[in-house]
Amino acid sequence: MCDRLLEEGHSVLGLDNFLTGSERNIAHLKDNPDFHFVRQDVTKPFDIPGNVDAVLHMASPASPKDYLEFPIETLDVGSIGTRNMLELALTHGATFLLTSTSESYGDPHQHPQVETYWGNVNPVGPRSCYDESKRFAEALTMAYHRKCGLRTNIARIFNTYGPRMKLNDGRIVPAFVDQALRNLPMTIFGDGSQTRSFCYVSDLVDGLFRLMHSDERYPVNLGNPREMTVREFAEAIQKLTGATSELEFCPLPEDDPKQRQPDINKARRLLGWSPKVLLDDGLRLTLDYFSKEAQPEFSVQ
Repeated sequence: MCDRLLEEGHSVLGLDNFLTGSERNIAHLKDNPDFHFVRQDVTKPFDIPGNVDAVLHMASPASPKDYLEFPIETLDVGSIGTRNMLELALTHGATFLLTSTSESYGDPHQHPQVETYWGNVNPVGPRSCYDESKRFAEALTMAYHRKCGLRTNIARIFNTYGPRMKLNDGRIVPAFVDQALRNLPMTIFGDGSQTRSFCYVSDLVDGLFRLMHSDERYPVNLGNPREMTVREFAEAIQKLTGATSELEFCPLPEDDPKQRQPDINKARRLLGWSPKVLLDDGLRLTLDYFSKEAQPEFSVQ
């Protein structure tokens, strides 16, 4: 997102405490005079001097591995962190964009998921620290819009992948890629029939960029509507890598959603947006990054 904003001619100030991220991901921007960085936990008090036109609140652990390890921090960033960023936008008269999640829908009873669906979320389950923090963040954002007149946008992001993810992230794409590159068994939770939809990062960023310039105040789904089973996805990575990895089936985690597919008609209608990058092309770019940056001894077939 920083790259896209800089390409569009904006000056960008990045804030991150690197709880789950890496400074390596912004190393290529260190000599850009329009990019500035402050190491900051947004749940702690801070001040930003000068003019601010837009505030993008994208902070949160996002993989089950991370938010299960940091449940309190995840709840804090969705509540206290969201409040701090909303106050920042209000103080500067800026627009505010919240990156929420498809996890707001929980394990859905409606398929595909449309923005008017209220969801099926376990408020006390192991995933609730993430699900409910994002749902609260959405409610808080709408409260600032209604009470204070703040110009807000809410994006509900579905599975996204691409370069700069961590191999040990715990999410399906880096997990399968790591295992395939090393010819280790590819771990599938459940029987592999549960479905996901995968959006390449450049498509997502384009959707976020369009949304932040729109007048839509209610949530908008951003993701790729192409639905496939987890097993099909594992086999696609096997094919691209030439891996001989076997598929290893493990028990399905508690509250793991059985289906995940966005209805993006709203984004198409309001933003003129839909994903453009084909799965094989996006996976090839992602595999190329991992094979060069993380596993230099491997190469994509």
